[in-house]
Amino acid sequence: MSVVGVVHNGVFEQNPGVVQLLGLCPLLAVSTSVSGALGLGLATLAVLVSSNGLAAVVGPRLPREIRLAVFVIVIGALVTAVELAMAGWWPGLHATLGIFLPLIVTNCLVLARAEAFASREPIGRAVADGFGMGLGFLLVLVALGASRELLANGTLGAGLSLLAGGGTASAGWRLVPEGHGLLLALLPPGAFLLLGLMLAGLNARAARRRRPEPTAFATPPVAESRR
Repeated sequence: MSVVGVVHNGVFEQNPGVVQLLGLCPLLAVSTSVSGALGLGLATLAVLVSSNGLAAVVGPRLPREIRLAVFVIVIGALVTAVELAMAGWWPGLHATLGIFLPLIVTNCLVLARAEAFASREPIGRAVADGFGMGLGFLLVLVALGASRELLANGTLGAGLSLLAGGGTASAGWRLVPEGHGLLLALLPPGAFLLLGLMLAGLNARAARRRRPEPTAFATPPVAESRR
């Protein structure tokens, strides 16, 4: 598989959010707005690319007995670096993400890709896999965050100023009159329902693509003879 194919596989075929269903805890908890979803998605993407690259370099040189422990330490160091950078340059976003930013260390997606793929592949394919998986996770986060923010608050893009280093969140673009939101969308049950609807739509689309299309020369079914 080429590098482009590896990226395509991570974004579409093996998307961690809607195909492998990995990292559901931050996916459902942080996706209450586009800004929070985008911030966590970018942080996860940076950690995935970096950890996969390092795993491809050091993984083949490590004994099997200590490889997982070394990967956990490396991932923990990378997450700490990302968290410190975000606290220094994007303090508002860092405060919004809260505990879910350091919890990237426990995201099974990061450790699984480092162990199952990156440590067995050249560095180019490993980095491409981290980018594809991270981008796929980011897209699902943003889609879910946009849906929940729009349904609950009637806005889109609230808090995007935090990504520019601002200390206060912007109001975003109001698309629905105030007071007409659906509070359920901000609650955990609403997150599960919206993710379930997203999965149902993707599965229905995949089923239609697998269904063979009738050809013009297909033999029509033989009508049952009347008695």
